[in-house]
Amino acid sequence: MSAASGADWRRAARSAVVVLAAYAGGLLLLYTVLEQGPTGIWRTVDVLVGAAACLLLVARHRAPLAVGVTLAVAAAFVATAGVANMVALYFVARYRSLPIAVSLAVANVLAGCVFWLVYPDNMGLSVTLTVNVAIAAAVTAWGALLQSRDALVAAYRERAEQAEAERNLREEHIRATERTRIAREMHDVVAHRISLVALHAGGLEVSPGHDQDGIGEAAALIRSSAVQALDELRAAIGVLREGEPRTLEQPGLDRLDDLVEQARSAGQQVVLDLDPALDSSGPAASGTLGRDVYRIVQEGLTNARKHAPGESVRVSVARTGEDIEVDVVNRCATVSLGVPGSSSGLIGLVERATLAGGRLTHGTTADGEFVLRAWLPWP
Repeated sequence: MSAASGADWRRAARSAVVVLAAYAGGLLLLYTVLEQGPTGIWRTVDVLVGAAACLLLVARHRAPLAVGVTLAVAAAFVATAGVANMVALYFVARYRSLPIAVSLAVANVLAGCVFWLVYPDNMGLSVTLTVNVAIAAAVTAWGALLQSRDALVAAYRERAEQAEAERNLREEHIRATERTRIAREMHDVVAHRISLVALHAGGLEVSPGHDQDGIGEAAALIRSSAVQALDELRAAIGVLREGEPRTLEQPGLDRLDDLVEQARSAGQQVVLDLDPALDSSGPAASGTLGRDVYRIVQEGLTNARKHAPGESVRVSVARTGEDIEVDVVNRCATVSLGVPGSSSGLIGLVERATLAGGRLTHGTTADGEFVLRAWLPWP
């Protein structure tokens, strides 16, 4: 059975229950509650007309007001419709405006007075009026209350969806901004590499009298610069650059010590564990990889200073197989410096690591430590 057919069956079952319950209530009213009611053939007519009136409740969702008015008129003369009209009043109060529901409630009270005029020996007019007003007011209030609750829930849901959409747009904006910044950095590096290629090629062109060793050395420099430029271009594929490029500092692994010393001079307790197997002066450590490692450590130290002042920070950079693993770990603190944060730095780091072909995670452990960890591919 499909989901749609299952929902149809459930709606049909609910309608059957409502109709049968309203009809059973009307029969109970006719045979046990009323002291005076229709007799003889009129009782049979009342039972049959009441059954037809209760069947109208099947359309209570599609046309609640029309059903409510029809049943109010029927309840003025038919005892077995006396419960169905209150059910219809509930659905009008549930799905229509309060003034409409109150108007129908007044009509139901008047219908009760008409029924008293037809069968005056049941109870006094004042008692009849009081009972009908109380029941109509309670049913109307119940339906209106549920309608207000649904409207409030819908408003909260809409606000939550809007907040979620705004958060997604904000994260997309942060990612786009980070892509733009990375593209600008790469523009500077690629331009530098290409200018070296042009410089060495121009030297060969204007000085064709180089010996074999000189030509080989110049060719090696051209090849090295071209390969590095291609690596930078490969990393920049898909990244759009907006505005004019600007010159940015290009730190690498060789600048990690300076970064840690700056943090220590500011009073932060930092322990740096740099894998001796890493060549901090090599081309990989000073290129895109080194710059990404530097930015990750920099953001980790900044977060620790903002959110866990006074807590020590452990920074570890090591080779793990084909990757370089970067860990920045600090104890969580109950106080912070009160510096507002937007989490854009961590979102940007995730984007940076993804663009580099790696991954980055962050979060709090069961031991009460905040761990920022990244894996970047070693070239």
